[in-house]
Formats: sequence, C-alpha cells, structure tokens
Amino acid sequence: MDEREVSTPEADRGRDAGPPGPGSPSSPADPVLDEVTAVARAQDGDLAAFEALVDRYQAPIFRLAFRVLHDRPAAEDVVQETFVAAWRKLPTLIEPAAFRGWLYQVATRRSLDLLRRRRPQVSLDTDSAPELPGPAWEDPASSAERRAQLDELRRVLDALPEDLAVCWRLKELDGLAYAEIAAALGIPESTVRGRIARARRTLVERMEAWR
Repeated sequence: MDEREVSTPEADRGRDAGPPGPGSPSSPADPVLDEVTAVARAQDGDLAAFEALVDRYQAPIFRLAFRVLHDRPAAEDVVQETFVAAWRKLPTLIEPAAFRGWLYQVATRRSLDLLRRRRPQVSLDTDSAPELPGPAWEDPASSAERRAQLDELRRVLDALPEDLAVCWRLKELDGLAYAEIAAALGIPESTVRGRIARARRTLVERMEAWR
C-alpha cells in the first residue's frame, strides 16, 4: 500500500504520548460517527475518534489473533501492539475508507510474525479458547458431540499449511473480502482464492465423517 506522511501539531503531540486508553481526556465520542469520518478525525489527532475505532475493532482483531495463535495472552498482546502501531502510523493512510483492511494487515502480520517465532508448538487446548456460539440449551450427548466436532475442526485447521489456514480463517471466520486478505498478506488476489479453495477441499475431505 502506498503511504504518505500527514502530520499536524495536535496529532504529533498526541502520538508522542502513545495511543489513548479508557478514560483518556478528549472530546466526547460520537456513538454514531461513521467510520470514514472517525478515521479522518483520528488522523488529525482526535483521541475520541480513535477510541471509537478501537471500540469497534478490538474484539474482531482479538479473534483474528487468537485464531492464528491459539493463545489468549499472545492474542491480547497483538491487539495492543496493533492499535499502538495504528495510532502512530494512521497519518500515513491515504484513504480513510481503507482503514479496515489496513488494520487487519497490521494485525495479521504481527500475528504471523509471532507464530513463526513460536513454531512448531501450537496449543490445541480448547479450554482456553473463546466460547463458540451454540444453542441456549442442548442435551449432554449433543453438547459432547458438538464439542468433539469443533475439536476435530481445530485439529484439521492446525494441520493445514500455515498459508492456507490463515487465508481460510480471514475469509470464513473474519469475513474479509478476497481483496482485503490479499492486501493484508501482501499477495495477489488470485493466490488468496487458490489457497482458500485448497483449504476448503481439505476441510471437506477430512471432516467427511462428521457430515
């Protein structure tokens, strides 16, 4: 992505102090502020606008990092590092409308960097995973079967080559478009489509017993 330097005295002072946290002094945040406007204001050093973006994306970024790392503390670190980097580098973003894909790019690269440093050990401890949605009530047999199916899916995903698994997770679990995934990973869109297709074929084959 092309970058340009944009800076204001107010933005520079705010960025020198680090990203805002809960209760940071700033103008009141507009709860219905649209994203493009929030990004543009944050680029000018508006802390309340940036806090609105953090509130909107911290949960999705955590889910992305956790799905890559399978480690809650590490995923929380990625979230923190992602928003620190976003606050500092936000003035270089040319198009405010591209913020979502740009933020995912930052988070994905940090997650993958950490994953590569931690290989080959990846935890399969589902007790530490965020709760997955299910029925409000189900009988113990059904609950056990559903959990076993989810455990098997995690094992299959963990067995996928890293490049296939990351593309599949970004598409199927985080809902990114092919172009956004391509931008996040720095690869052609055609490569993204190919990797997701291969991942889907593998998942269908290895989960056949659960169909």
